[in-house]
Amino acid sequence: MKKNLILVLITIFMIGIIAGCGTDNEKGQEKESSGKGVLDRIEKSKVLNVAFEGTYPPFNFLNDKDEFQGFDVDISNEIANKLGVKANFIATKWDGLIGGLKADKFDIIIGQMTVTEERKKSVDFTDPYVITGSVLITREDTDDITKLEDIKGKKVGVGGGTTFEEVANSVEGADVKLYKAVSDYIQDLTNKRLDVIINDQLLMAYNIKENSLPLKITSDIVNKDEIGMAVNKGNEDFITEVNKALSEMKEDGTYNDIYKKWFGTEPLDK
Repeated sequence: MKKNLILVLITIFMIGIIAGCGTDNEKGQEKESSGKGVLDRIEKSKVLNVAFEGTYPPFNFLNDKDEFQGFDVDISNEIANKLGVKANFIATKWDGLIGGLKADKFDIIIGQMTVTEERKKSVDFTDPYVITGSVLITREDTDDITKLEDIKGKKVGVGGGTTFEEVANSVEGADVKLYKAVSDYIQDLTNKRLDVIINDQLLMAYNIKENSLPLKITSDIVNKDEIGMAVNKGNEDFITEVNKALSEMKEDGTYNDIYKKWFGTEPLDK
């Protein structure tokens, strides 16, 4: 009886060891597979699936022919070209971008996403491809909001889940209103439902000029932003290739040409 019991225990113990070894190998294989997943997929399909909002001129938006264009589109096309593939664009609401990336609905987000420590917990980022910053925007007849502390007691419009929201909430007493689309809070500012909005200097300078908006930028940069391309974790090889393509663009002048095309100025240094 005891002898049989000992044999049973030894058998169970050995099965446990074998099973444990098998699990470790499988984990290692899964890790290796996920680490090369995106790059392998792109090389096989010859398509780079790029996500952005698609409603954020001059960065990414639909033109009169229902074709995507903008700074992000030109950057994406050039990176895809250097990778030997074609860019395919997928418009996604801002609050669904990271979730869609993690669900493998697309390969990369190239859509003006600021690199933050919080976002780094969910995704990895390439080297920054834009250095820009947040500014205050008011109506043309407003003269008392020129620095960040001036938004105290004011109705402030910002995009929910953006770094602009963080900047606005850093001022105690600011009445911060959250929006899903930048066009909505630009309209509310114009219609006097807001006192001020916070957004990117490049975006607002372009939109005020392009659309003859009765608005103005009233501050210097209140918060500098480094904009990166977001990629699923575990794809270091893919990030290396994208960074290499971006570096080549800056060396051969392609990046500067695209930047000047959309903003008319030299890129902002760190």
